[in-house]
Amino acid sequence: MTPDQAVTAAASAAAGWAGTPPAARAEALEAVAAALEAARAELVGLAAAESHLPDARLNGELTRTTFQLGLFAELVREGALHDARIDRPDPDWPTGPRPDLRRYRAPIGPVLVFAASNFPFAFSVAGGDTAAALAAGCPVVVKAHPGHPRLSRRTAEIVAKALPEGVFGLIEGETEGVEALRHPALAAAAFTGSERGGLTLARIAAERPVPIPFYGELGSVNPVVVTPRAAAARAREIAEGYVGSLTLGAGQFCTNPGLLFAPASLVEHLTPLVAGAPAAPMLNDRIAAGFVDTAAALAERPGVRRAVWPEDVLRPRLLTMDLAAFRADRDAAQECFGPLGLVVTYDDLAEVADAVAALPGQLTASLHAEPDEAADLAALAATLVDRSGRVLWNQWPTGVSVTSAMQHGGPFPATTAPLTTSVGTAAVERFLRPVAFQNWPPELLPEPLRDDNPWNVPQRTG
Repeated sequence: MTPDQAVTAAASAAAGWAGTPPAARAEALEAVAAALEAARAELVGLAAAESHLPDARLNGELTRTTFQLGLFAELVREGALHDARIDRPDPDWPTGPRPDLRRYRAPIGPVLVFAASNFPFAFSVAGGDTAAALAAGCPVVVKAHPGHPRLSRRTAEIVAKALPEGVFGLIEGETEGVEALRHPALAAAAFTGSERGGLTLARIAAERPVPIPFYGELGSVNPVVVTPRAAAARAREIAEGYVGSLTLGAGQFCTNPGLLFAPASLVEHLTPLVAGAPAAPMLNDRIAAGFVDTAAALAERPGVRRAVWPEDVLRPRLLTMDLAAFRADRDAAQECFGPLGLVVTYDDLAEVADAVAALPGQLTASLHAEPDEAADLAALAATLVDRSGRVLWNQWPTGVSVTSAMQHGGPFPATTAPLTTSVGTAAVERFLRPVAFQNWPPELLPEPLRDDNPWNVPQRTG
């Protein structure tokens, strides 16, 4: 299928899919989940062969994928995603006579999803972006990631078979992805991947004759701050937690805690743990080469010391530098996609807040402290909140829960749209746009705004 064919088919199906009653749309999402579950063994086998990820990880990820489809189906059934508001005429309204006003959130139209490499299921063909857009009532065209082409094609076959004609399509190729992004019928795009690739696509979306929303999740170094008291009280526990999070999945997570602010005493606990961590296969040769090159470049920056630097280039490694050197070198905070950690050692916790404030936007920020320190950490906590989309207390960022309260996004350049999330049910809001109807004939109103409420959605009336 060419990009033009895929987007044109999506545009033709848009009105019908948007007008599908909530129960039927929810059933379609559940049908996709059931079909993926039925093909579990086949799909996990394909994913393992193409991604080098272990079966246990892939099975868990496929479970997450089917679960989030079901979660979005529940959201669709509830109907609250439309945010229907009805203000009836009021001749005595304080600002002047009020007309009949009705507002709801309508599907934005065809959505292009750029699949990610590091989550072959959860952020790929049938992943969170696809599920959110379909739940919103938007047809989806997925640009497959070249890291798992056979898995992408098979998954797309399964998804398309469970949905109405034109509601889902798959394209392949970098040029084809750009062509689809420029298609005049496209209404929005979502991306998970590198900062360079994401910003290139964001510029294309912004420079179209009619610009469209581009929801890019571009990664971050996810700073972690450990207070001196926490380091003294729980050094071994914190070191084990950090190394476990740093090396999980060979460090190939956008929430990987690549930057750690800690007292120098913690380094002696981290070093043997990192040195003893084994190498793990990376997703593909290009990602492995990028890890090696970025790690080597970071190791050569002024003030950086190699605490753990094994001969096997894919084994985890650890760099250190003091806070003064870090504050003098803003480029030391760049993301390294893989199992590399940079520990910034400090003497005065009060100085860490300024260093964190100078960081670019982050997906997450974590604070490890003793419970009775909380009242004294308000300024540092406020800085962490200012710089990130999700803040953690005495936990590690590599577990992202799929739930209604999750925020997976953050200030630029962690994402191109910091007001949104790409994980959790709030992700549906990216693909809905508000429309108000003033004094509109009842027979022309969309179902969520009608007085008889045929979709039985929640309506806020005034």
